Amino acid sequence: MYRSAQRRSSTPRGRNQRTVSGRNKRIIAVLGTVTVFAGIVAVTQVSSANDQLRTATECVAPSPGSTAEGGVTTTVTRENGREVRHHWGDGQTTLEECESGTTVVAAPTIECPSVADKLPEVPAAARTEVERNLGLLEKQIEEANNRLANSVGEGGPNFINNAILGPLASKRVATLDRIAIAIGRVAPRPRGLDELATCELVNRPGNNDGGGNNDGGDDGNNGGDDGNDGDNGNDGDNGNDGDNGLEILANSCDDSNLDDHDGFQVGNRCIDTQFGEVGAAANNPSLLITEFPDEVGVDEPFTIRVSTRNLVRDRFLPAAQGGYYVESSLLDEQGLTRGHFHTACRMLQSTEVAPDPAPAPEFFVATEDGGGGREPDQITIQVSGMPQSGTAQCSVWAGDGSHRLPMSERANQTPAFDSVRIEVN
Repeated sequence: MYRSAQRRSSTPRGRNQRTVSGRNKRIIAVLGTVTVFAGIVAVTQVSSANDQLRTATECVAPSPGSTAEGGVTTTVTRENGREVRHHWGDGQTTLEECESGTTVVAAPTIECPSVADKLPEVPAAARTEVERNLGLLEKQIEEANNRLANSVGEGGPNFINNAILGPLASKRVATLDRIAIAIGRVAPRPRGLDELATCELVNRPGNNDGGGNNDGGDDGNNGGDDGNDGDNGNDGDNGNDGDNGLEILANSCDDSNLDDHDGFQVGNRCIDTQFGEVGAAANNPSLLITEFPDEVGVDEPFTIRVSTRNLVRDRFLPAAQGGYYVESSLLDEQGLTRGHFHTACRMLQSTEVAPDPAPAPEFFVATEDGGGGREPDQITIQVSGMPQSGTAQCSVWAGDGSHRLPMSERANQTPAFDSVRIEVN
């Protein structure tokens, strides 16, 4: 039986008031949920430098559930007037792609200016027609992206401009004009809506910057510095006292016996990337799962809603392209962490002992959408279902651009994560 958090009672109750049966139902953390639609992907050849990195790393099969339906690794939808990208498996490749030196990256998509938030207050008499035309604008974008996906290899930028972007702009001009006319019949007609007609091609598999995997202007694999200047409040020599009087065992990989980490998802490596920027306590990210079912059936899809605060969800370096732990944490101009968040669900073999950390979860997705900020908001995640009966643990946690849990100003602050338990029958 599927019951959402809101269905359990006719009167609102907080998280601490949720009625659950036994220890298996205790809430430990929070998981997020995002509605996902089919996306566009393309296979590209990794450079010879990356091929060399791959031969030095272990090729492993991606996590179960690391691709969406149809085998794609990145899917795109629009939510609240903005593009939402879901990175299944944190950009993992299949075993065959890893061994052959290829990787799956997000192909170009079409992005258009949002319209609904640019309109004045719509009079009730015009609302039906305006909403119909807003839906038509979304449908036009969807059709253009489908045309783009089916035209891979048909030509260069001129073909895309003439065959896809140009006709899309013409359709949007006509639709925007109908919106203006509908409002103008009963209120002052809005001006300048045609300026929202032009869309652009976005080709950014790893971030929102329009190129590369790094804001720092470096090669995308060192986060702006080599992470090893050795003067971060210590004397720079591993195992010696720093300026704070503490015995620092290590602050670089200079004396490590392990190989250097290369940006791919392998262990027994030493990471030299500097930690980067940490915000003030009031600006540190936080997460909460706000809605989830108590119980679901085996293989029954369900949704989870997640609220994030102080997390700007605009930064994602795909792990399959060497973007794992290679960039320092970055803050935006408001002092907020730039990154994304992860959602995972796994079946617990026991509720009495800590689970084995090695097996891959039954469901996993990472989400960036260009949204988020100082004020809390909501994102919905569509979980595809759990494969067996028992107790499922669904978790959500924030990540900076390079997938680390964001740092906090103080040690006694709760990190940006949450989990819930769901009975699968």
